[in-house]
Order: sequence, then C-alpha cells, then structure tokens
Amino acid sequence: MNTPALPPALVPLDPPPMAWRLGYAGLIPFVLGAVLVWLVAGEAHPYVAAALSAYGAVIVSFLGGIHWGHVMRQSAQATQSPASADSTLVWGVMPSLVAWLGVLMRPYAGLFVLGLAIIGCYLVDRRRYTALGLQAWMTLRFRLTAVASLCCFLGAAGS
Repeated sequence: MNTPALPPALVPLDPPPMAWRLGYAGLIPFVLGAVLVWLVAGEAHPYVAAALSAYGAVIVSFLGGIHWGHVMRQSAQATQSPASADSTLVWGVMPSLVAWLGVLMRPYAGLFVLGLAIIGCYLVDRRRYTALGLQAWMTLRFRLTAVASLCCFLGAAGS
C-alpha cells in the first residue's frame, strides 16, 4: 500500500548536523556569561552583565526573525493565506521589541525578561513549527531554550 506523499511544506525536516553543532556552540556565550556574572566583581561586573544581556537580546531577535523567513518561503510557494502571513510577520517583530526593552533595563530585570522571552518564543515555535512540519527541530529548540533561559535567569540573580 502506497502512502500519499506530503506536500513539500509538510515533509518533516530534521535539523542537519551543522544546526546541532552551531546551536550548541551558540550556548557558549550564555554559559560563559552566566558563570562570569557570578565570578567577576568590581568594575568588570557591569560589562559582563551587559554582554550577557546583549547576547540574549540578539538571540531573542533571531528567534523572531526566523518567522519572517518562514513567511518568505511560503509566499514564494503560495502556501500561506495573507491573514496567516500577516499574523506571523507581526509575531516575528515582537521578540525584537521585547529584547530591546530587556537590554534597556538593568541586568537583574532585563535578563529575567530575556529568559522569559526565550521561553515564550519556544512556546510559540512549538505550535508554529508543528504546523509547518518542522516538529523534528523541537528537540534541539527545547534543549537550547532550557540552557539559554536558565543562563539568563542565573545572570539576573547574579546581577
């Protein structure tokens, strides 16, 4: 018995090995920043906390920007309704705005906001990625989310 082929947009796409390697490498600044916030004192401490905040904000913005890429790809394939595309585009800019606010805040508060934003992005992605047939990416996303948000929370506690 032949099973019908899924449309290209719904074929499960496993993350390539490079995505795993780069994803885990992207955790290095989070882990290093969270550790250094607790180890560094004096004049260097605000710079370490600011560096961790800035990196967290960059990653949160990246997580929102991914959705613009999904819309661009689906627009080229004409597989998404305009209303759905609009809501995805609006969502795509929200993480950047939250990240900007997180960077403007003092690190003890901003890092907490960024940690929540990373978790919030994961929760949205869990629903949207499944709809796009990208659920195979969620294991990687969960692991990266858990470590990155924990580092933000630890950085906030140490600020």
